[in-house]
Amino acid sequence: MPTNLPIRRVVLYKHGVGYFERRGKVSGSDTLNLDFKARDMNDVLKSLTVLDLSGGSVSAVSYDSTKPLEQLLAEATIRIPEDNSLTALLGQIKGARVRARVGGGQVEGAIIGLDSLAVAAGETSLMRPFLSLLVGGSLRTFDVLDISELEFLDEAVRKDLEFYLATVLSSYKKDSKRMSILTSGQGERELFVSYVVESPVWKTSYRILLDEGEPPLLQGWALVDNTGDEDWVDVQLSLIAGLPVSFVHDLYNPRYMKRPVVEVRTEAAAAPVIPEESFGGAMDMMAPPPPAPAMAPGAIEIGRPRIQQPRSLGRSEKGGPGGGGPLMREVMAQSNAVTTLTRDVGDLFEYGVDRPVTVHRNQSALVPILHKPFEGKRVLLYNRATREKNPMACIELKNTTGLTLEGGPVTVSEDERYVGEAMLDTMKPHDRRFVPYAVELGCVVSVEDRTEDGPVFKAMVHRGILVVEYFHVRKTKYVVRNKAPRAQVLYVEHPRTGWELMKDAPEPAETTDGFWRFKRELAASANDELVVVERTLGQRQYLISNIGLDEVTYFVSSRYVDRQVADALREVVALGQRVASLSEEEERLTEEREQLFKDQERIRSNIESLKSGASQRELAERFVAKLNEQEDRLEAIGRELARVEKEQQAAQAELNKRIQAISYSAEL
Repeated sequence: MPTNLPIRRVVLYKHGVGYFERRGKVSGSDTLNLDFKARDMNDVLKSLTVLDLSGGSVSAVSYDSTKPLEQLLAEATIRIPEDNSLTALLGQIKGARVRARVGGGQVEGAIIGLDSLAVAAGETSLMRPFLSLLVGGSLRTFDVLDISELEFLDEAVRKDLEFYLATVLSSYKKDSKRMSILTSGQGERELFVSYVVESPVWKTSYRILLDEGEPPLLQGWALVDNTGDEDWVDVQLSLIAGLPVSFVHDLYNPRYMKRPVVEVRTEAAAAPVIPEESFGGAMDMMAPPPPAPAMAPGAIEIGRPRIQQPRSLGRSEKGGPGGGGPLMREVMAQSNAVTTLTRDVGDLFEYGVDRPVTVHRNQSALVPILHKPFEGKRVLLYNRATREKNPMACIELKNTTGLTLEGGPVTVSEDERYVGEAMLDTMKPHDRRFVPYAVELGCVVSVEDRTEDGPVFKAMVHRGILVVEYFHVRKTKYVVRNKAPRAQVLYVEHPRTGWELMKDAPEPAETTDGFWRFKRELAASANDELVVVERTLGQRQYLISNIGLDEVTYFVSSRYVDRQVADALREVVALGQRVASLSEEEERLTEEREQLFKDQERIRSNIESLKSGASQRELAERFVAKLNEQEDRLEAIGRELARVEKEQQAAQAELNKRIQAISYSAEL
């Protein structure tokens, strides 16, 4: 019985995992071994399904521990060195019962030990190992080299030896863990094993053929990588497009719980008793997925088109190299006949390759998954940010293949010549995309921008603020010169920046998240002009308390306000001037009072510095008279400041009242 179940089915996903199915025959209570990389053990333990499809059962599934090799060998009761392995082994299992075949007979007994004895060999002697056995009640010695077979009768010794050898064997394959499936049943049965492990993402690439007078042709290839340690031989291959939820959870490494440390009292005679938790019920094994039908409901068969016998490859009827357009199509259809079964699986999409696929270990393969015409044509697409002077040659592709097209690179050929490359985003059926593949140098575009402010269309006075609304107007002119001798279709992508199109602007053919697309029919060797006019709302605000008569005159001449509001604004301006005049007067009186305070400080300082004498008395009397005059003026200033402050408060209150009373709104 082989140690591995062969891989029969592989399903690759776009999010980095692969589903693998194995099927094979088992007999009786066979044990089957599977080897996995250590990093895959968590995924295997999370997804493993094992079924006996013929009425038997699976006893258990065991797998290698996470302990390092040195620690595992240290736990073994047997040690076998690199040299003298047989004699070293026999010397370690004293007392073990064995059955030895010596010559033509058999001897059973218990191992006493192993001795080295000198044996004559001509004129010299050689040291040879001799095995001592206790046979019945007698001690017998046998030359180890004369023993042709030695069978261990003690099961414990035999299991220890098998464990040691299996552990050593696993060390030869680095980063490999063995999983053993123990089965139980009668006769030969079929065993099913499935699991999910990390796998390279499958990739797609496409070829597009453009031929005059023929619909465009799309050919798709899937790139799959076998990075495992086992060949995929005649496996059923499926490719899933979509993004199911997947994660890594550590199930492989042992998990320990921190337990409390309980100390026994000195007078206690027994340790505490902790009841164990009870777990009931066994988890049912997952049922195997039903085999894929020859044609699933709703599936689409992508078959090669019916073709006539192809002509021999040579020069085309047009005189070009490599044959005409229909010839290349026929050859491609015959060489890469594709019959892919496809179906929707929930939110996912499955490509099922109808023929067995073989991919050897550490190799990759290209698998054809699509060969169909589609609805599309050659157009030009201009985007100023992509290329300022020239548009891009594109294929306006509509996905009429009935399939979900995964994103990938596209190689474009026109009239059997390579003309460029592109990237294709994921497309659902009936999606439409532009696929740019080359720069169209035969078409030149120049752009002119101009921005201006339109007339005010609304004025409103509210809470002391005059708000006028108008539009910022932006005109963008695209001047296109088609130098090609053929008519072409051009799409101009104009950025959408939050502005709205004016009513007299041309209607866009389509709208995307970031652009308006305008369609233009370009005549051969002719010029074309596209003017896109946009507008956005603008505002100007005027604080009424800060305006003057000149601003009021401007508001009237611009018809922002009517005459009644203008008269109210003039009264506000007059009150504002009154408040400003009172503020200036208050400021002047305050400055005068501060200057008088400074002069009084100077005079008092001079009086204190004077000494006795007739002349100094006269000067002191003069200073005192000056101080009296200043005190009289300070009292007058105080009365004037009180009056000014009162009048200013009244004027400011009246001004605020008049401002708040003005309310106005008009459409201009």
